[in-house]
Amino acid sequence: MTKSSGLGARLYVSGSDLSGDVGSLSRIGGGPAPRDVTGINKSAYERLGGLRDGGIDYQAWFNPAAGAAHGVLSALPRTDRVVTYCHRATIGAPAACCVAKQIGYDPTRAADGSLTVAVQTQANGYGLEWGVLATAATRTDTGAANGTSIDLGAAGSFGLQAYLHVLAFAGTDVTVKLQQSSDDGGADAFADVTGGGFTQVTGGAPLAERIQTARGQAVERYLRVVTTTSAGFTSLEFLVVVAVNPVAVVF
Repeated sequence: MTKSSGLGARLYVSGSDLSGDVGSLSRIGGGPAPRDVTGINKSAYERLGGLRDGGIDYQAWFNPAAGAAHGVLSALPRTDRVVTYCHRATIGAPAACCVAKQIGYDPTRAADGSLTVAVQTQANGYGLEWGVLATAATRTDTGAANGTSIDLGAAGSFGLQAYLHVLAFAGTDVTVKLQQSSDDGGADAFADVTGGGFTQVTGGAPLAERIQTARGQAVERYLRVVTTTSAGFTSLEFLVVVAVNPVAVVF
């Protein structure tokens, strides 16, 4: 087993790369809340898994530049945000994603003159999901392209979820989607994953989206991210995270 530090991590919030403004993360957590169902004839607790929850909490440096932390976080939207932590900026690196409400934008001015902001997020609807990067952190396409494949190690039987962050876009339209193959495109050519296409992008970056396939859907061993277009585009900066379910899940 290879151990590693947290060096080289990334943090994205709804299509904005805040990696250079975030100094630390205090929590990347989630899972089902335990429910106590202990009978009176038991001498130890019995528990069932309850509601899924999660959140990614972090501390950012105050940065009022365009597209930086202050402008992105100080809006305090009531709508959901997609928050993604990437352990490394390489394909296949672990990544945690959460559709969440942003709770707070609380600056603290320390005695040494530093100005930092504490941000908390609370999952809304799905809980925290761990997956892997299907792009090398941010990827830039200047036209329709097939991405490098990722080897999942084995096929899956319980569907997948995927997250998209679009940091910048120039052009008329582009669609980002997942394709799969059992042998990395050898005898089994890559084909679209059913339910693995994101909403067509026609502008409006930064933006983010979560999708999911059918719960009992087969997922082949190799996946890749593909971009297609009908009327053309000149630049798309984006990243995709894929979470393949090892067991049956319900949201």
